[in-house]
Amino acid sequence: MTNSYDTIIIGAGHNGLVAAAYLAKQGKKVLVLERRPIVGGSVVTETFGEGFTVDSVFTGGSLRPDIIKDLKLAQHGWSPSLTKPPFISLLPDSNSLILDPDLTKAAESIRKFSEKDAARFPEFVRFMNKAAQILDTTYATIMPRLPMNFGIREGYGLLELGLELRLAGRKDMLNFIRALPMTAQELVEEYFESEIVKAAICAVAIHGSTLGPMSAGTGYTLIHNWMNRGGLAHLPLPQGEGLGVRGVGQITQALAKAVKAFGGEIRTEAEVASIKIENQIAKGVVLANGEEISANVILSSADPKHTLLKLVGPRELPPEFVWHTQSIKMRGSAAKIHLLLDNVGTGLAPVQGATQGRPQGSPQPTIVLAPSIKYLERAYDAAKYGEISEKPYLEVTSLGNVISIHFQFAPYKLKTGDWRLDGKKVEKLAIDTLAEYFPNLQSLISNSYVITPLDLEQTYGLTEGDLNHGQLMLDQFLFMRPIPGWSNHKTPIDNLYLCGSGVHGGGGVSGAAGRNVVKVLK
Repeated sequence: MTNSYDTIIIGAGHNGLVAAAYLAKQGKKVLVLERRPIVGGSVVTETFGEGFTVDSVFTGGSLRPDIIKDLKLAQHGWSPSLTKPPFISLLPDSNSLILDPDLTKAAESIRKFSEKDAARFPEFVRFMNKAAQILDTTYATIMPRLPMNFGIREGYGLLELGLELRLAGRKDMLNFIRALPMTAQELVEEYFESEIVKAAICAVAIHGSTLGPMSAGTGYTLIHNWMNRGGLAHLPLPQGEGLGVRGVGQITQALAKAVKAFGGEIRTEAEVASIKIENQIAKGVVLANGEEISANVILSSADPKHTLLKLVGPRELPPEFVWHTQSIKMRGSAAKIHLLLDNVGTGLAPVQGATQGRPQGSPQPTIVLAPSIKYLERAYDAAKYGEISEKPYLEVTSLGNVISIHFQFAPYKLKTGDWRLDGKKVEKLAIDTLAEYFPNLQSLISNSYVITPLDLEQTYGLTEGDLNHGQLMLDQFLFMRPIPGWSNHKTPIDNLYLCGSGVHGGGGVSGAAGRNVVKVLK
């Protein structure tokens, strides 16, 4: 086994694998090191018992279209589905709001609550698609190290971004810029009057973030999540041929096949304990078993705090840089509850009835419990004080006979309690909350598995259980992500770069961060 490489990538999450595939495609000698026995990071499908296969953390997603094309992922058994599922907001009277990808059908459902909103919905979707397109271009642009000086190459990137904004048209350009610092509530109120419609859309804005719909900057997170999902509902995940896995794990399994097809190497159960530094230059890594591996370049897809404060260590870094890194806001507040049901069709009967008429085999809907903006904001209020929401915001997806519940808010840092004991409390709260809408749910559960914020940190390597490797906030985006002055993947250590979700372009499932770091290395 060789002990020297062109590039070592720490972590086999989707961003690390994207970067590895691009570099291996260029002919680089690449090694990916993964702490767990399986690849995927938090984009992984696992089995927790007989017939109990779940998308552990992320329950839907895709990669940016150029990545899919560049890495020829269709040849490796995976390509995104073209059929989008509906987005359903549950209501107590079973008269749920169904926002179908077919705008005519969506308008029919909205019309039950507001004629005006039904007429405005197509324009809202048009603007959101345009805003997502602009944000996608922004994420493909390497941010200069403001307020540091930047060169001609970075200037060209900003010029292209400025051109994209200009081509969007004056009205959309201004509305996009206005939307970023707005609250989600303010943004949706410019289009809709129905509280039910507004709350359903606001739920997408706060998903995965420790923010409420009345928080500044949730206009940005709404556009960000819309871009990653391709709309309101999670993108469906068809069965990939030859991948041997269902669900979101198809993405990372296909990426792993691409890495190997291009000549890269992946080692699992190979935990990196530290990065070797000599004279402020990264020289390689030291594994937990003591093995040392050398490389010309080190990429870390782990979050910035873990990479810089643990794998590098504060002594190797400038004091002000250490302080900024310590100040990165993580604040994870999501838990996952997976339930194995005897019959998922019966368990989700109200929703199955609501989606009658769709073709057989259509992707399962994304279901949210978001009856009002005040409900969502009060759920967030609990997290402010280190408490688990008694009336949580829930998002429900299904995979075969398993339903997965995304639970917010369940803060990593509890004022009282211990996550080693409180997992069952979150499970009970989720099931009891859904019981009003799915009365047969409890009787159909044959197995369950809870992933707490502490599990997200200890098992999946997400510091403080933060799904995005750092909150998507106004002071932590664009040229301020992960910290001001270091937005171009570089670090104070020469030959050490960041490529995980904690850098510009990251957050959720897209692969943009892994793609972009390769541009910096050219």
